[in-house]
Amino acid sequence: MSTENALPKSTESTPVETEFVEDVELTGHIIDSLILPKVLDGITALGGRFETQQVEIGHYRSDPSFARLRVIADSMEKLEEILVAISQHGAVTVHQQDCRLLEADMDGAFPESFYATTNQDTEIRINGSWIPVSLQEMDCGIQVDLDKLTATCVPMSDVRQGDTIVVGRLGTRVHPLERDTGRHDAFSFMHSTVSSEKPKSVTVRGIAAEMRRARDGDGKILLVGGPAIVHTGSREHLSNMIRHGYVNVLFAGNALAAHDIEQSFFETSLGISLEHGGSIEEGHEHHLRSINRIRRAGGINPAVQQGLLTSGIMYECVKKDVPFLLAGSIRDDGPLPDVITDVIEAQRRMREMSREITFALMIATTLHSIAVGNLLSARVKVACVDINPASVTKLADRGTFQTIGLVTDVEPFLRVLVDELKTAAPGA
Repeated sequence: MSTENALPKSTESTPVETEFVEDVELTGHIIDSLILPKVLDGITALGGRFETQQVEIGHYRSDPSFARLRVIADSMEKLEEILVAISQHGAVTVHQQDCRLLEADMDGAFPESFYATTNQDTEIRINGSWIPVSLQEMDCGIQVDLDKLTATCVPMSDVRQGDTIVVGRLGTRVHPLERDTGRHDAFSFMHSTVSSEKPKSVTVRGIAAEMRRARDGDGKILLVGGPAIVHTGSREHLSNMIRHGYVNVLFAGNALAAHDIEQSFFETSLGISLEHGGSIEEGHEHHLRSINRIRRAGGINPAVQQGLLTSGIMYECVKKDVPFLLAGSIRDDGPLPDVITDVIEAQRRMREMSREITFALMIATTLHSIAVGNLLSARVKVACVDINPASVTKLADRGTFQTIGLVTDVEPFLRVLVDELKTAAPGA
């Protein structure tokens, strides 16, 4: 933007007012993916105006469309606010410039005006050429290697003094996720409002189909689980999925593993019998005694190798060589020796382990679901299942908009999902 973008609108009888304008373009499936309406709504919602200069609509579903708009605001600050907002939907200024770069002046912090990333595919412009940003993730910055001409998402905690960082929005562009015109399953378009009244069978079939595609193709499945999987008597369903290759990576906290192991040792979860549902004398100690037994063995893997742990979710992960990460919290008992108690280190490990994930299934864990969702690219399809609608909506509200939400109890969901997987592949 420059003073050339400030247009006077006046007559001899009225005071001179100034309009600030910028021309932007949108390309791709901007009509059927509802990108153009989102941009127009974003402009007006922020108090701006627009003029449509050119629109070309594709004739067929596979054809891209094009639009050029003039964005108008009453101040430079308002115009900049609008341009930043609509850039997240792929709106790019017509008159492009290279991105601005600054060196970080300290460890663990970006320059003040750093570009904050989204989870959608992003490019930056250097020397007139567009360079893709790798390891795409929301709420990060962009680190640039000028010698190799590469750009990478970097979390704030990993910034080091002297790193070259993108600042401002100039020379950046986002490629929003578009409608997948090739399929018509539960994931063929973003998602609609989460509701406990929606037919669940269609969604479960869509999830099963996506998991089969991943297992039988080049995909990788991440399961993020909470302790309710054990509390509700669903452990065997998840163990079955691990045994038959439907889980490639497991993320959880201390609680899921502790209560899974408690069931293996005592047939209880939180001291409640999983056979008759009643409380057990001194059952409240069972999870502590289970953790203590694993700590004495040196960890979950040694406990399996020693024949101490012989069943359950963690047992199946060890036997099937499925990598798992247990991230700790301030309220953990023990914790188990496998739990990573440094949250920044847990975050780094999660990033490394989720880079090849194509599908994530998040079950009954609000905080872990949101945490992991923040690490995933928008290209990773996500299904979130919880009895509490807030757990499902919070994940989407915090930026993981590609989430399919299912409000239901854990046990019937996993039971039906396992049945769907068996029905489609009898040998599984």
